[in-house]
Amino acid sequence: MGLRDLFKSKYEQLLDTVIENLENNMANNYKDSAQADLREFEQLLNEMRESKQIKEDVYLQYNLTLQTYKQRLEGYTHKDQKPYWTKEN
Repeated sequence: MGLRDLFKSKYEQLLDTVIENLENNMANNYKDSAQADLREFEQLLNEMRESKQIKEDVYLQYNLTLQTYKQRLEGYTHKDQKPYWTKEN
């Protein structure tokens, strides 16, 4: 936890926790969990904005982060992944 984190609201800290979980799942190649974390992040962010729990400028910063993750996770799924034990001839 850095000095910058001390000045974040509990809502921003909650969003940061979801982002951290998302990063961990991506790093461990847990694709389904990473997609679930992305949906949770988007839902929380929108709920916090609608209920005015976060300021608009904070929302815009996190929304940029959300859009970046959406691009990174596009097509990030196990659905089309071939098992390593099969061979294509």
